[in-house]
Amino acid sequence: MTRLIQFVSASAVALMLLPLSAGAAETFKFDPSKYSQEPTGCDRLASHPDDPFHVAPGLEKPQMDLPAAIAACEVAVARDPENPRLQYQLGRVYGYSGLGEKSGEHREAAVAADYPQALFVIGYLYLEGLNKAPQDVCRAAKLIHRSAQFGRIAGQLGYPMWVMDGRFKGCDTPQDKAEMLGFLDAAAAQSRDFYHQSLVKLLKQDLAAYKPAKR
Repeated sequence: MTRLIQFVSASAVALMLLPLSAGAAETFKFDPSKYSQEPTGCDRLASHPDDPFHVAPGLEKPQMDLPAAIAACEVAVARDPENPRLQYQLGRVYGYSGLGEKSGEHREAAVAADYPQALFVIGYLYLEGLNKAPQDVCRAAKLIHRSAQFGRIAGQLGYPMWVMDGRFKGCDTPQDKAEMLGFLDAAAAQSRDFYHQSLVKLLKQDLAAYKPAKR
């Protein structure tokens, strides 16, 4: 118990010593009410379980009927092309079907609308160069950072982690400690999941000791 108290106390002191940024981190809220929230066949067959704005129970890839999902999402997007949730889901099922080249325009439509799930997922594809997306680390940094600004927990956790890993070295996205601490605090506030909470604690400990390289 004494060691735990010492660890918590040391972490708290270290976090208090983090340098403050020149201004508060900018955050945004995605407004799903601008788009239809009526579940479609696309939603029922292609929703992602981690998408904070899905309107039907999410499915993992092994649970999906991909040909049926493609057909349903093509119909849904044709009827409601301005809806970024549907665009994201069509891109998702094309990607899972090995049709990454067909998913590009739909992914980009969702990104252009600042759909939080798309910002993170497409950012990750660019980070790793997956599914027909060319590897572009700095574009990945911009998208993942923006997903964190829009409250996507994967971005709030992933962005500080990849900054500290050096993945975004040389990119022009903000990489100050205060903003990243804000992302971690926001992630901790929105999820009581044990693994999320544990990762936040570890990342905060790493952030307290992190010394960014000169850019």
